[in-house]
Amino acid sequence: MKKFFLVLVTGLVLVLAACGNTENQEDDSKANQNKDESDSTNEQASVTIEDVYDKKTIEGTPKRVVVLEWVYAEDLLALGVEPVGMADIEGYHNWVNIEPKLSDKVKDVGTRQEPNLEAISRLNPDLIITASYRHDAIMEDLESIAPTLAFNPYPEKGQGDQYQEMNSTFNKIAKVMGKEDKAEEVLANMEDTFEESKQKLVDNGFDNTPFVLTQAYSGQNTPTIRLFTDNGMATQIMEKLGLQNAYDETDWELYGYKQTDVEALQNFQNAHFFYIVQEDDNVFENQLSGNPAWENLDFVKNDRLYQLPGDTWTFGGPLSAETFASQITNVMLEKK
Repeated sequence: MKKFFLVLVTGLVLVLAACGNTENQEDDSKANQNKDESDSTNEQASVTIEDVYDKKTIEGTPKRVVVLEWVYAEDLLALGVEPVGMADIEGYHNWVNIEPKLSDKVKDVGTRQEPNLEAISRLNPDLIITASYRHDAIMEDLESIAPTLAFNPYPEKGQGDQYQEMNSTFNKIAKVMGKEDKAEEVLANMEDTFEESKQKLVDNGFDNTPFVLTQAYSGQNTPTIRLFTDNGMATQIMEKLGLQNAYDETDWELYGYKQTDVEALQNFQNAHFFYIVQEDDNVFENQLSGNPAWENLDFVKNDRLYQLPGDTWTFGGPLSAETFASQITNVMLEKK
């Protein structure tokens, strides 16, 4: 009797175990099916955004992106994505000072003005990002290689300033890449940097300080001075630091600056003068040294001069914006 009972119990255990295994297998099968369906959905997901031409729908999440303007490479890097190819890598390294750096794996695809279509095609991209003002004439060629998004970092009058455009385009690229949470984090960090820099300047007596921002170089041994206007990204950043642009230009300047000469600086003598020059082409120390039109300016006589590094990048994306804000803050605090 005991033997019979033991056999009966053992049989029941085996049956229950078999049922359990069957249920587990069914659960695993359902989980794998759901995962496959989820993966399939992700692959088939599409995102629609509007570039300068029209609404564009990008199928799936791009994995191989080619960028033909530096700012869009920077945008991708800020999102934790590296492009497979970009235009003018050497120039990018010379001007764009951000972390993370561009790795050696990225392939050069020619100049920003004339990208190499064959080199782009060889990279088999699933997305190309470019600037419309450079490549309007070859958009059909680019589209024949891969879906192409085109933006304009220099908005026309009435379409906002360069800083607003930078934010908008960065968020659009983040949406296409499935990195909207990361974009929110990057922009929040940028704003925090602005606030921290502003507080440092306020604490050191630089609240609402008037400024003019210039970039100068010599052409045919004649000093040429760019005065940055209110719609420029660099001046927008400086105003976010609590400074005030003294250059109140009524005419719209598409690129955010106006080329002028030293005589024009007489209108801003009470301002603090920020300038970007190359070390081997410092027009203020060379051509303008001893020139009364320069030497008699109040900000020169009272040393309200702030030289920024020669590779200061006044365009770019959110990481370049942080770098520029830190550069402005540092040169001002060095005067204290």
